[in-house]
Parts: sequence; C-alpha cells; structure tokens
Amino acid sequence: MAPNTAVRTVYRLTGVPPTSAGMLDALDSGLLDEHGATPHVPVVLGVPAVYLTCGMENAKAPWCEPMSRTTGITVTESVRRTAALLLLAVDGTVYAIGCDQGYRLIPERLKDKRFGLSFAIRQMDPDMIRGAVSKSLGRARTDISLVPGGAPVPLVGIRDHSRIVRSLGGYLDDLPLTRSRYAHGKPVSAQGGCGLRIALGIAPEALVADLRTIARICHEDIPHRELEFIDHVVPVSDAATLGTLEQALDDQLGNSPDGSISFSVPAEHHAAHAEATVCLTQINSTGSYRSEDFDLGYVLTRARLAPPGGRLKALREGTVTLARDRRAGAVDKLAVTQALNWLETGISVGSHRFFLMDGEWYEAGTAYVEECQAAVRELLTSTPSVTLPAWAEGESENTYNKRVADSEPGWLCLDTRNVANPLRPRDQVEICDLLLPDGTLVLVKRANSSAPLSHLFSQARVAVELLQESARVRGDFVAKVAQLSEGPCPLPEDFTPKRVVLAVLLKNHEKLTPDSVFGFSQITIAQTAKALAARGVTVEVIGIPKTLRVNAPDAPVCRKTVAAVSG
Repeated sequence: MAPNTAVRTVYRLTGVPPTSAGMLDALDSGLLDEHGATPHVPVVLGVPAVYLTCGMENAKAPWCEPMSRTTGITVTESVRRTAALLLLAVDGTVYAIGCDQGYRLIPERLKDKRFGLSFAIRQMDPDMIRGAVSKSLGRARTDISLVPGGAPVPLVGIRDHSRIVRSLGGYLDDLPLTRSRYAHGKPVSAQGGCGLRIALGIAPEALVADLRTIARICHEDIPHRELEFIDHVVPVSDAATLGTLEQALDDQLGNSPDGSISFSVPAEHHAAHAEATVCLTQINSTGSYRSEDFDLGYVLTRARLAPPGGRLKALREGTVTLARDRRAGAVDKLAVTQALNWLETGISVGSHRFFLMDGEWYEAGTAYVEECQAAVRELLTSTPSVTLPAWAEGESENTYNKRVADSEPGWLCLDTRNVANPLRPRDQVEICDLLLPDGTLVLVKRANSSAPLSHLFSQARVAVELLQESARVRGDFVAKVAQLSEGPCPLPEDFTPKRVVLAVLLKNHEKLTPDSVFGFSQITIAQTAKALAARGVTVEVIGIPKTLRVNAPDAPVCRKTVAAVSG
C-alpha cells in the first residue's frame, strides 16, 4: 500500500507575493542557474504553486584526490545529489517544502525564523520532548539536548529566562493532520525551529489541508503552559532602541578587537557547519576569503576597514558560505548566511543590557520577573495533592509534625531525625519533616519573613542532592526510616525522592497565594523548583491553615490518603 504521508521540512516565507510568478522571482536566480533548476507549474494542488527540480553533480568526489595521495591508488567516483523545491501559496501565505538538497534553494532572508517553533510550543506534548537547541544570552554558547525516548521539559534543561530556544523536537498531541488519521495509535513526532519537520499529506488536497491546519494552530491556539516561557524572550522591536544599539555596535566595530565580540554558529546551520570543509567569507570585496572554519579576526578586520556608519551595513551585506571542497577552486555550497549572524556581543544602554544573537537584539532580564511569577503560580496549585491540618496556636514545629504523623497511617515524622553530613560528619542534615508512604518528602516551616523560607528551600535542594549523590546519606536515611516504621521499611535501599512538598504557614495566618508570598521568596521558590526539576524531582508548595487555639476541640486533621510505595 502506498504511504499517505511523507516527512518533510516546511518553511513559511515572508515578503513573497502569493502568485506563481512572485514566488519564482523571490528566489535567487543566480543559484537556480548555477544548478540548472527546471521550473514547473503544478495545477493539481488547486493553489498558486511553483515546483523546481535539479541535479547537483560532481564528476569527482572530493575525497578521491587526497585519498589517492595517501594510498597511491587512483580511484574516481562521481557524486550526484538531487534537489526539489515546492513553493505554494495557501490562503495568501507562502510555504516552501524542499526535498533532498532543495532546502538550499530557499534564501535565508525569506524564512520566518519562528514558524516551526511557534507550532511546536502549541502542539508538542511538554512531557515528551525529544530534543532542543538553545542559546544562552551573552555566553556565545549553544546547547543541544537529545532525549530520544522523550522527557518532561524540566529534564531537557531549557527553562531559563536567559536562554533562547531555537528548536524543539518531540511527540505531538493529537491533531487532525493526515499523519494522525493514519497513525494507528502510534505517536507522531515533529521538529520545530525556523522550519517545521513533520509528516505531511502526499495527496494534493491532503497537503493543502495539513498546511491550513498548521496555520490555524499557530494563529488561534495558545502555547502549552509548560512551554509558553519560550515565547517570553523576544527580539527588541523598538525602533529608537534598535537605532541606539546599531550605532553603538557600528562604533564598537571600528575599535581594535578586545574580546568583547565573539561568535557562534547560526542556529539553523549546525548540520551544515559540521559537514563543511571550507568557509568562504566575502565582506566589502569582489572575492571570497577561504578558511577551514569561520575566521572572526578576518571578519572584524573587514568591518573595521569600512567607514564609520557603514560597518554594520558591510556585515549585513557580507556573506559567510559553508561549503564542501569539490576540486581545485570549486566548492559545493551548503549554506549561505549573513556575516552578522555569526557575531555575538553585549551592549549596555544606561542600566539596560542587550545582547546580539543570530542578527537580532535581546534585552537581558525582560522575562525574569514574569518567569518567577509563572513558576510560583504553577507551584501553588488550587488543588493541592496533600492537605495538612491547622497549626495550633503555641504549638512547636516538632510537636506539630508529630501530631500530623500520628493522625495518618503510614506517615512518619522525621523532624530532628538527622543524618550525618558527608562533607563534615560532625554536622547533621535534616532530610525532611514528614515522609509519606509513597516516598514524598514533606518539609514544614512557619515563616514570619523570607529568611525561614529561604532556609526551607535550601534544605529541600540539599536533601535531594545528598540523597541522589551520596550512598552514605541514602543508607543512613533509609536505616532511620526502617527504625521508625511499623513493619517492613517502605523505602528501597537505593531510595531517591521523586516529589517534594513544601508546607508553609505564613505570618499573620495569611492564606498562601502567589501574591502573599514574600517577593524575595518568590525568586528562591522559582530557583529551587527549577533546580530540582532538572534532577527529575517535582516540587509542590502548599499552605498550612490558620492557627487554632490550643483548646480548640474540633481541630481538623489531614484526611489525605497516599498510595503505598510500589517496588
């Protein structure tokens, strides 16, 4: 049976007229002529479209000559790669789909850089992320995370207000695409960055319908709550600010190199960079400078030679071509980018700090407050998984914890039941106040200021790290639990926690809400949760009800039953 779908990478193009002639004119005619591309006009799609095909031939593979010198044996093998590019306009929006080397025929300037990522954050399952590419502001660093089987967002390590996510791969929620209709219960995956790599319908009507569905999702759906942080960091768009930054960068480019400008591979071209054997740089010159890799010193020198006010323009118009050697003086081009897109630097305007990345400016810290607030809102759920009784007036923390443990079968009070600190055995470490039958650690604190909460959050982080990293601490902790348990120890010998509950009684008996948490504590809560999530531990923050009078006859007790540990 013939397949109904094929995995393709689709790009959304901007500034391209949605007509067959307009789409063809938007392409690089010189590049099309170089490869002998043949244009076609498909009519079966029912929408304006252009289809180009060509072969990229090399009579002699680039490895032949050097290997003949190495072995003394002359061998000649040819190389032929194919390329196809389909441009089609659906409801006034132009899309490009390349086959084999066809993606190389799409000019970079036409691509909507966030198209694939916009779809991914709206449709990808946040608990089944398979990979991500992210860049850190001001560090000239790219991080690539791969989890083939899929993992929750925190374990991928991309949730950071100073990190720009460029690409996201994973399994999709159910959606009405052709691939979903024929999936037979199998998970559907996609990779979203500048382009969107996904299974699309092969039949003309199916392909057009899939593109309409993708467009609707990007336009109408809201991002997943766990992925919306990716949209929080956006390029600077204020014209006055951009003018100031560009003038400052132009001036900076006129100075002798001092290390303030670094470089990184543009986000969409890591594969081409890995495959390339030569880098061709052309800035304010008729010829190209040839090097094995990107040469920052050369680029800065060429920019410095441009007149003031024209240095940034020279980098925007200049190109860096990643290529493979073919024969003497000839190369096989893999990617052509703006020279500016390779540079990274930071510039301050007053108290504001901005960073250049992939040719765009970002302000540091713009998402910091929003990220902290969002993290606190997520942690303080309206339906807590654990309900604790009220804290009686005048009751000590130890007395309260014992009373809570006594009120529920299987709960253990470990308040003051400390273990030795492996860093300094004479010191003691408290792992938790209460232990639930399913291995959840509960830490309890009464707080009149942010200081006790900071101690609580630090304790949670230290407890988790010691249990995960120290066999001695694990052994001591499990031994104490075994001593206190009635019957078999509920924890395995290699126990590490999967969940931590932070239980807080605020001053003046306020109800625990995102607004009632101290500002400083909101930051430390967010930082703690992020650090523990990266270790595979979920965090929940719950409030303890207002205090009761000591002689209150009907003090409520916890009625939450937790499933026993399995295995």
